[in-house]
Amino acid sequence: MNIDEAATRIVQIGGLTKSELLEKLQADSIELNRYADLLFADDRFTTDETASRLTTVELCPADLGFPEGATMPQIQAAAFERDLRLCPLELGPHMRLQMQDQPEGRSSSANKTHQAPDGSITIVSAPLTEDHEIPKGFYLRNIDGVLWLRGYVADDTHVWNAYDRFIFCR
Repeated sequence: MNIDEAATRIVQIGGLTKSELLEKLQADSIELNRYADLLFADDRFTTDETASRLTTVELCPADLGFPEGATMPQIQAAAFERDLRLCPLELGPHMRLQMQDQPEGRSSSANKTHQAPDGSITIVSAPLTEDHEIPKGFYLRNIDGVLWLRGYVADDTHVWNAYDRFIFCR
């Protein structure tokens, strides 16, 4: 796949504190899981005081040449070769607020373990720490009409499925 053909979005980030982001998420009835709560509570997760716009690209491992899936280091290396970069952690909450038309995933897939849920979109950002018990970042879901901002844990040996969806910045 040509990266220029991938789904792109312009997302405004910054200009809000973590508390203000949480208030906006709550006002829009967006749910958070406990991993998202842990990310927001971590002092290493900071927001930019200045608003700016980022161009994001949505793709999957198969788009990057991994028809059988790949680990996050492999996915990132292939994305970097295509001039894509990691997203700031705060992109997740801002994108969730701005992307409320996400197609619904199957709620039955919520029972999957060690796999990205159907219909989820993972924001690829630098982890706050190498500790595998600390959430690595955010992903977006729409389950039964409820929008979610969720945190996730995974180590560098986890193999993501070929059609899991990821967001990088251009």
